[in-house]
Amino acid sequence: MYKYSFEKLNAFHNARRLTNLIYDLNESFPKTGLYSVSAQSKRAAVSVMANLVEGISRMSNKDKAHFTTIAFSSLME
Repeated sequence: MYKYSFEKLNAFHNARRLTNLIYDLNESFPKTGLYSVSAQSKRAAVSVMANLVEGISRMSNKDKAHFTTIAFSSLME
């Protein structure tokens, strides 16, 4: 079975597990008052995965490093 380059990254699989965890945790938040925190945490988790995928598809090491840095920043968010 063919795997895309990003599917070979442990970081991508960890980011996917983190995203699933964030979505599951957000389900337990109270429905009032936490919409902005909930939405932002979901966006940040998805951003980690998206930037890892985009970075691995870039040709230059400089571009790859740039997207890895953005993914790390989203993780810290």
